[in-house]
Amino acid sequence: MEVLQMAIILIIFGLLCIPIGKYIYKVSEQEKTFLDPVFNKLDNFIYKITGITSEEMNWKQYLIALISSNAVATFIAYLILRMQSFIHILNPNNIGNMSQDLTFNTVISFLTNTNLQDYSGESGLSYFSQMAVITFFMFLAASTGLAVGLAFMRGIAGRRKKLGNFYQDYVRIITRILLPAAIVLSIFFIAQGVPQTFAANKTVTTIEGKLQDIPLGPVASLESIKLLGTNGGGFFGANSAHPFENPTPLTDAVGNIAFLIFAGSTVVCFGYMLKNKKQAVVIFSAMSILLVVGLAVCYKAEMAGNPVLSNIGLSQSMGNMEGKEVRFGVPLSALFATTTTDTSTGAVNSMHDSFTPIGGAVLMFNMMINVVFGGKGVGFMNMIMYAILTVFICGLMVGRTPEFLSKKIEAKEMKLIALAIIIHPFLILMFSALALIMPQGVSAISNPGFHGLSQILYQYTSSAANNGSGFEGLGDNTVFWNTTAGIVMLYGRYLSMIILLAVAGSLSAKKAIPVSIGTFKTDNSMFAITLIVIVIIIGALTFLPAMALGPISEHLTL
Repeated sequence: MEVLQMAIILIIFGLLCIPIGKYIYKVSEQEKTFLDPVFNKLDNFIYKITGITSEEMNWKQYLIALISSNAVATFIAYLILRMQSFIHILNPNNIGNMSQDLTFNTVISFLTNTNLQDYSGESGLSYFSQMAVITFFMFLAASTGLAVGLAFMRGIAGRRKKLGNFYQDYVRIITRILLPAAIVLSIFFIAQGVPQTFAANKTVTTIEGKLQDIPLGPVASLESIKLLGTNGGGFFGANSAHPFENPTPLTDAVGNIAFLIFAGSTVVCFGYMLKNKKQAVVIFSAMSILLVVGLAVCYKAEMAGNPVLSNIGLSQSMGNMEGKEVRFGVPLSALFATTTTDTSTGAVNSMHDSFTPIGGAVLMFNMMINVVFGGKGVGFMNMIMYAILTVFICGLMVGRTPEFLSKKIEAKEMKLIALAIIIHPFLILMFSALALIMPQGVSAISNPGFHGLSQILYQYTSSAANNGSGFEGLGDNTVFWNTTAGIVMLYGRYLSMIILLAVAGSLSAKKAIPVSIGTFKTDNSMFAITLIVIVIIIGALTFLPAMALGPISEHLTL
């Protein structure tokens, strides 16, 4: 039954990706959909008041539009969080201003779709901030990521020399994809008992005769886009382990599907963009295999529990239940943890710091490779980056000039791909090393030894992968951690976007090469297997030494 629970959720996700992927394609290419009579008027109104035109952009223009619009939103959000106590709108609990370093971390975190939280939402933000900054940035970051992903697809598909119009992509993704889905999911969450109110916190008397504050707020609206946008930031500090964010097993299952669905549908959209569904099946299959293998290892590790407890005669028939809720148990906790780290969501329904060393290592490795569905558009781009690398390596082995999607892969593209691959481990490993030699970094460790290294490694891995989950035993709300994690999140998001858009721009300008008998096919099972092997080898070669000093060593000492 435990395996069946996980399988049903994953099967529903896979089936829903097909129609939703086709719909995303139609939205991206401005083809006719059944919702046009409503959304055409809305979009045209937005274009009129903002001055958005339909002129297409090259990759540099697209990038400038993206960065400039994100920068303006960042400045406004920073001011709001720094002036919470002076903004009396929707602040019934009289929440004060955020500190300078925490504001920097929070704004960068939500801007980059990371949603790493070094604050507790119920005590750190007013309702106005939760909506005007946090919820709005969840739409902004998800739409930005998916827009870049669609532009990248247009570039490598090679059907036109320009990548589209960023502002049109941004608006259409919000109005036609994210907002309608978020409204429907919000209504579902409200029906399941998730609060949606502007009332102040309630102080009640418990059955023990003690007073307790019950936090409230506009939770359902944030919760829906948090999951659909692979954002992950919670209204409350406990995130989706909090009964007000995730009250029932049904909300847990639907939430799991919600943060998988658009990430998987992006791959299906790619197949329609290419007019080659087999290519999308290969990429989707490679991602799915990596997801299922990671889930199996994590689930088995958590069910095995801690051998130290078994050795002293304590039963672990339910597996390792530390940090997990009984209503979800090991299977749904392992599934949620695996998929949230695969999709760069970062929402949690259990505490990852309490997972077994091997279970925690799986979650860490998911973010280190950062290609299994990933965030909106970005995970897909990372997997295509590895696909191009696979073609290049295979081309070297047989002495042919590598080709991908009928385009020659030459020195310029491979230098950019190599740089994109190197940036991710550089950010993770160099900043982890910095934290380990700085007193401000080491002092945050709550569990010394191998697990302490894992806490630091996980924090920067999560930041670089724009995931946002954490080993929450780490005391990270300090100037050092807020600043360094903010820098890693910023570079982890935008450097890879810049490089991969440059790759798309380069490929879009090239002429297609006719397919010949010597062309290396990238739409069959052999390529899928080769792609998986390359991803694992690159990930292992890059991160195994650090993993050996953290979770692997911890496991061997149990």
